[in-house]
Amino acid sequence: MLKARVYVTLKKSVFDPQGKTIHDALRSMGYSSVEEVRQGKFFEVTLEGSDREAARRTVEDVAHKVLANPVIESYRIELE
Repeated sequence: MLKARVYVTLKKSVFDPQGKTIHDALRSMGYSSVEEVRQGKFFEVTLEGSDREAARRTVEDVAHKVLANPVIESYRIELE
């Protein structure tokens, strides 16, 4: 079995209201060195088999079609 991690974040050109709210809260709490906060999603996907290339293709397809909205979000995949 293989495990993949998928990190999904808004593209830099897309305004992140949740990240902005967290940033503002941190600044008001005295964390003045925090420059920016971007909110995202994290998924763990477990796959049968041991073919890393096939697993990567499957997770890439799942991330592109289901886990992320490629119009406004970027994603990064890590295979264990």
